[in-house]
Amino acid sequence: MELTPSSIWIVTSAALVLFMTPGLAFFYGGLVKAKSVVSMIMLSFGSIALIGVLWILYGYSMYTGAGGDGEYFEGASNLIPGIVGNPFAGFAVTAPGVDLIDVAFGSTFAIITVALISGAVADRARFGPWLLFAGIWATLVYFPVAGWVWGGGWIQSMEIGGNTVIDLAGGTAVHINAGAAALALAIVLGKRVGFQKGINKPHNVPFVVLGASILWFGWFGFNTGLSGDTESLGLSFLNTIAAPAAAVLGWLLVEKLKDGKATAVGAASGAVAGLVAITPSAGNLTPAWAIVLGLVAGVVAAFAIELKWKLGYDDSLDVVGIHLVAGFIGTIFLGFAATDTGLFFTGDFSQLLLQTIPAFAVAIYSFVVAYLVGFAIEKTIGFRVKNEDEVAGVDTVIHGETGYALVD
Repeated sequence: MELTPSSIWIVTSAALVLFMTPGLAFFYGGLVKAKSVVSMIMLSFGSIALIGVLWILYGYSMYTGAGGDGEYFEGASNLIPGIVGNPFAGFAVTAPGVDLIDVAFGSTFAIITVALISGAVADRARFGPWLLFAGIWATLVYFPVAGWVWGGGWIQSMEIGGNTVIDLAGGTAVHINAGAAALALAIVLGKRVGFQKGINKPHNVPFVVLGASILWFGWFGFNTGLSGDTESLGLSFLNTIAAPAAAVLGWLLVEKLKDGKATAVGAASGAVAGLVAITPSAGNLTPAWAIVLGLVAGVVAAFAIELKWKLGYDDSLDVVGIHLVAGFIGTIFLGFAATDTGLFFTGDFSQLLLQTIPAFAVAIYSFVVAYLVGFAIEKTIGFRVKNEDEVAGVDTVIHGETGYALVD
């Protein structure tokens, strides 16, 4: 097959998206206490290792097998020849005609989606049970849901009034999916010791800003990797600047009005909220509407992270407030402002229905499965560390390392 500029850009985008997960490790790692930073980083790197392998073995096969015929798990049968015969035969990536670049690009999305969930259980999750959860959740939720959205499944096949669902890079499959699972795990694992507002302050603010910056850099691959032409590439790229920039302003405004100070952590969190919101819509909004979306996402997410104190669930690093809430905002906003099909332009509710139904369906499915899997793990081998280990710091207990070993 001839090497084309398009294939080169997709490979480059895949590398950018893979780099997002180490960026997430820094972002999350800076937000936790110093005695948990190694554990937090390992939850992300564990996701790279495990999900990268599972995607190649059968995840891609499940994704492409999630067609309109409803056989969402048929791809797993490709494992059988490998089990009974040649261990390298029968996997999806060995099938004739498989686009290996597409396999690689898809793996990076699967990895970051699973890693996002880990922020909800920071400071109290055991590494082994996390990997077990990650593997099961990816198999039962992410792989098939990605197929529903991009692999020819029921979400991609939905049509109302000639319109179809818009989800460029994962408002449903990535952010709503991960955010709903994060809420479920936060409920299953319960509250941290001493849970109250201000329980822990970020131990390394530069890490947080560095991580958010890496995420923003990698997000250009996220939102533009499959752009079909120069115009769509330029629009998606520009909107990936516009929305998070506006979201930073929105978040900082809320902080200034509420607390009297605009913080670096708030700026980083606002950027991520804006990036989440523009993920499904980067190719279908004008830059002006992308700015509006970013402002809305930044303001709403800044308020949404306070919900855990009022509702009593301990989402340690605000995965629900940022990814679930901003994911819903970005996905449903298309129903109003999508170019040529949104309610504001046509007076037709078709696009709004198309955006809303999958958003809630994916959230409910992900939450239920994550809750059941997390609950089963907690009640059998145990998911959460002991209270005394949480207080002492999970880094030395779980990994035998410290993030900051000061030596004379």
